[in-house]
Amino acid sequence: MVSVSGKGGTGKSTIAALMVKHLSEAGGKSVLAVDADPASNLADLLGVKVDRTVGEVTEELRRMIDKGALPPGYNKKDLLEYKVYSVLKETPKFDLLVMGRGEGEGCYCYVNAVLSSILDTLTRNYDVTIMDMEAGLEHISRRTDRDVDIMMVVVDPSKMSFATAKRIKEVAKEAHVEFKRILMVGNKFKPGQEAMLKSKAEEVGIEYIGYVPEDGAVHAYNLEGKPLLELPSNSPAVVAVKDIMIKIGLL
Repeated sequence: MVSVSGKGGTGKSTIAALMVKHLSEAGGKSVLAVDADPASNLADLLGVKVDRTVGEVTEELRRMIDKGALPPGYNKKDLLEYKVYSVLKETPKFDLLVMGRGEGEGCYCYVNAVLSSILDTLTRNYDVTIMDMEAGLEHISRRTDRDVDIMMVVVDPSKMSFATAKRIKEVAKEAHVEFKRILMVGNKFKPGQEAMLKSKAEEVGIEYIGYVPEDGAVHAYNLEGKPLLELPSNSPAVVAVKDIMIKIGLL
């Protein structure tokens, strides 16, 4: 499992989408894309229409529990599992699960714990899971990343993105969340800035793995609402993400 994290606006969703693109084109592996960012941009970048989210069906179950209105013959776990699988979007080359917004008023610790268990089971059914995480640190403090093999922290040319990267590493340690590897990926950098990027990665204490350059095609596709899966193979961003994936053994 690969988790793509970092400060908001660094391009996490773009990089996650391009990773799904390469895995889809390579074939041979079952792929699950998880949009765990409440902004829910990944589906649009992948060109997948999603009608409902995990957050919405979880809220439905919470309301049913409050009202004591569970259907006869169903327990909470079975019903939530059914609802989660009902919103899983299947495509010929990958599946997509959009978490959406959840956690309404009140404490629903049981439902949240069951949901985590269901997601753990679901991800084990795939060879590769790419998770586009929410901006910031909440997902780590809630231990959403506890089964992640690679934590990919995306930074852009801003002081705050490096500060967030450093804090992500610190919070993971405080929450006793361990990753096999934690990597820094630059986005929107120019070739002459790579030495600075490597130096910053060393200061933060995160392994540098590569950067994705500014790409006019990505901007154009985003503006026109075209899926990034349709980007040409020679697009600079597409080439850079492929190189990074080869380095970490995903391709």
